[in-house]
Amino acid sequence: MKLRVSAIQYQLRTIQSFDEFAKQVEHYMKTTKEFGADFVMFPEFFTTQLMSIGNQQGNSLTIQDLPDFTEQYRSLFINFAKQTKMHIIGGTHVIRKGDRLYNVAHLFYPDGRVAEQAKLHITPTEVKEWNMTPGESLEVFKTDKGTIAMLTCYDIEFPEIVRMAKAKGADIIFCPSCTDDRHGFHRVRYTSHARAVENQVYVVTTGTVGSLPTVDFMRGNFGQAAVITPNDVPFPPRGILVEGEINQDMIVTADLDLEQLYQVRESGSVTTWRDRRTDLYPDWEPQKELIAQV
Repeated sequence: MKLRVSAIQYQLRTIQSFDEFAKQVEHYMKTTKEFGADFVMFPEFFTTQLMSIGNQQGNSLTIQDLPDFTEQYRSLFINFAKQTKMHIIGGTHVIRKGDRLYNVAHLFYPDGRVAEQAKLHITPTEVKEWNMTPGESLEVFKTDKGTIAMLTCYDIEFPEIVRMAKAKGADIIFCPSCTDDRHGFHRVRYTSHARAVENQVYVVTTGTVGSLPTVDFMRGNFGQAAVITPNDVPFPPRGILVEGEINQDMIVTADLDLEQLYQVRESGSVTTWRDRRTDLYPDWEPQKELIAQV
């Protein structure tokens, strides 16, 4: 099976209303529709742009205010998914459950369904400054274009969770990210390559670019989108199908061939997934959990 993915290097800038946010999203959606994408992905924390709208006193909103936009956010992307017939990974958006905040990746299906995957590993800044709560379970999601997982930024730096996603059937890992400097960016980028090699999967990643001068912890962004493959024939030697220009407002697009993954797992130069030593280290047991159906 072949499919086309687009990843957006989303330009953060100060806005005055939700309508401005919606128009910027619409621009990206129309462009990726013209590209013929089956999947489109926005970055982690891109909805923090809504915090720059500010309140009646002229002060920026806080992370506690961001969940107030959840219904508008969901409605916007549900409509776009239905209109374009694309699967949309709507970056991440902060939602509230009870008195807790979660950083949640959303998958919007073309038929209007919505799936969620909370970020499982929370960075020290997210804990200390924004009091985020980690998610409690990993799910993978079936689509008519294959089975995917959504692992956000810091999640990709943990080998075990990606191995679980692969064991559950995921062939593509979508990794929305938000990093503020070169160190953070390269942590995510290098470990994305490692996860692609270890599990013989595709990894699609992107990050925020630009800045929000009035929003704490979103003033600096260092981002680049990439579509990453295993390092084996017939894939590119560097394991990169496409990558963007660092810190530019742009979209990258590539075609993925799932049959090539299956062939490499069976008869590649190395067969890292098949050759894992479950006699020495434990593996996820598929009979204990089911693929998420939404």
